[in-house]
Amino acid sequence: MKKQIDTALKVCTGVLLAFSLLLTFTVSDYYIFNRIGEFNFIFVLSQWVKKCGLLLLPLAVYYKKKCCADIAKYFLPLFVILSACTFGSFFDITKITPDSTGKELCFASINEFIPKWLNITAFFITCGLYLAVCALLFIRDGYKVDAKSFKYLPVAFIAVMPLNIFENFFDINNFTPKHFLWFKNFTIWHLLAVAALAASTAGAWFFLKNKPKNLQNDYLAAIAITLLIQYHSKDSMLLGDGYNVYSYVFSAIPLFICNIGVYVASLSVILKKRALYSISFFIHAVGALTVFVYFGKDEMSNYGIIFSYSILYFCLTHCLLFILCVIPTALGHYKFKPKDCIIPLVYYFIVIILATVASGLVSSFLEGYTYGDYTLSFANGDFGLPNYAFTQVNPLPVDVPVIPLRIWKWDMNLLYVILVYIAYVCLFWAFNGAYYAFKAIYQRVSVRRTAHAALAETAAADDEKEE
Repeated sequence: MKKQIDTALKVCTGVLLAFSLLLTFTVSDYYIFNRIGEFNFIFVLSQWVKKCGLLLLPLAVYYKKKCCADIAKYFLPLFVILSACTFGSFFDITKITPDSTGKELCFASINEFIPKWLNITAFFITCGLYLAVCALLFIRDGYKVDAKSFKYLPVAFIAVMPLNIFENFFDINNFTPKHFLWFKNFTIWHLLAVAALAASTAGAWFFLKNKPKNLQNDYLAAIAITLLIQYHSKDSMLLGDGYNVYSYVFSAIPLFICNIGVYVASLSVILKKRALYSISFFIHAVGALTVFVYFGKDEMSNYGIIFSYSILYFCLTHCLLFILCVIPTALGHYKFKPKDCIIPLVYYFIVIILATVASGLVSSFLEGYTYGDYTLSFANGDFGLPNYAFTQVNPLPVDVPVIPLRIWKWDMNLLYVILVYIAYVCLFWAFNGAYYAFKAIYQRVSVRRTAHAALAETAAADDEKEE
């Protein structure tokens, strides 16, 4: 009977995660969190609690974490039922208004590809699955709980916090790039972002280094699940309020180096595969680091103020990504060797090709896309290039000679694509060299400390003998 219950738990949780992922591609999913005054507070809170469930239930089911099961089975059902009873106008949220322009109608026809009936169906299926999994946890674990389990509830709340919730306290339209709070390259806010990256990575290492390996793996898995939840918040934001300069669903395709890194790094700690570890460490650690150092031309982005969703999302997801890429190696779970670079180099070559082709195809699709009486045009500024168009958008103040490569309607610069690959490979090797240099220095310092400690102990012992 126990085996059947475990199987049912795993299947139901997997299906729940799949439907929850589908719902992130609806405008409404995250649209409500920066508009609490427009929607029922109880419903908004319930949706936040359900996001907690996406973190707690996988840990309770797949990792047998009793503390997560205790929280989930006693805390989730009430808010799931409340959300099912207080949804109000949630399913009617749309970007189409009587004043929508032809351009806005074009993008609404693309972005709102999930019809209302499917949104409603998926929503109530997830509600049923939440309740089913909680019921199965009662059957598996019984009714007794450890009161200490609930100390992790605030942690779960904070981990899955909808990052656009702070926008309830300010109107983003009231700020311009000249405002002190506006995020730009090489400002105090940029410095704080880099400091947050260093502090969070060091903090994670100090927190985990003395814990048993199985517990380290559990915490890394929790970080990976948190990263995936926060990463997919961008799906709904793209369709609703937009993310940075991106506002259409094709920008959610994970072909930017850090976007695909979210999956690779998360799977590397969940599946514990050496090939995934090597790709994460050699490729995606550098990707996360370089974009923190230089965010690209200010005129190419609309970063917003430091408390806006775009900045908070970027900083949090890239910090978590960098942690997942380097901490397993720092903890000794995996030792990177030069021969391990072969798979990552081939992998990144494939990613560059896919990103180039996808960028050309998406841009070509949008160019000339017609809905009603309006036709989109890049020349008129109707759309920007997708974020994985780093293969055709040069962020540096240096022009690159053009070797044209035609993909459907779009001309790419083949020379630039090749140079991007070479440049990143050089960065990969530079990071690897820095790692080995740091490792050698750290080992030398550790040896000296050990020697000094041994001498001190010997001297202390000699003093005791003399006395």
